[in-house]
Amino acid sequence: MPYPDRFYPVVDSLQWVERLTRLGVGTIQLRAKELDDSQALQIVSDALAITKGTQAKLVVNDYWRAAVVAGAEYLHLGQEDLADADLKAIREAGLKLGISTHDDAELAAALEAQPDYVALGPIFFTTLKSMRFEPQGIPKITEWKKRIGNIPLVAIGGIKFEHAAEIFAAGADSIAVVSDVTQSPDPDARVRQWLGLSKEAP
Repeated sequence: MPYPDRFYPVVDSLQWVERLTRLGVGTIQLRAKELDDSQALQIVSDALAITKGTQAKLVVNDYWRAAVVAGAEYLHLGQEDLADADLKAIREAGLKLGISTHDDAELAAALEAQPDYVALGPIFFTTLKSMRFEPQGIPKITEWKKRIGNIPLVAIGGIKFEHAAEIFAAGADSIAVVSDVTQSPDPDARVRQWLGLSKEAP
């Protein structure tokens, strides 16, 4: 299976990890904020227990120490976390690493770390968190993909299922989705839509 999968939901709780795993999602990012080291280790360990023996690949957001100790395989870092992380320890633990980017300087920093994928965002306006960056827009996806070549490109930020075809056509390899699933009136049906689109893709 490719990594990350074309449909890449980002959630903040074990309940969501369990729900998405049950639905057959291939790549799930756990992004839980404001945890201390012991809380981070607990939630990462619990999430790995949920996904063990399933097709789901659990991506740990930010908490690289917990990811290493718990034996995770996948990690995602924002730029602030990247600056503080021990990349040598992360690589020695065998973690695959994805990195967020928003501008040229961040892309340069990300590429220096030799990531397994690069994320670009926010593509559209998002209300989920206050962003220092304006929406990037779809043309930026094409530009970023040209610059990173064979490294998978993940588009994130305000993307809905209805945008997917255009985002993929612009060059994204994967779409990270938050509110389009978690705030959907019928999350399970929405997930199945996304999974159906993923299956149709080459």
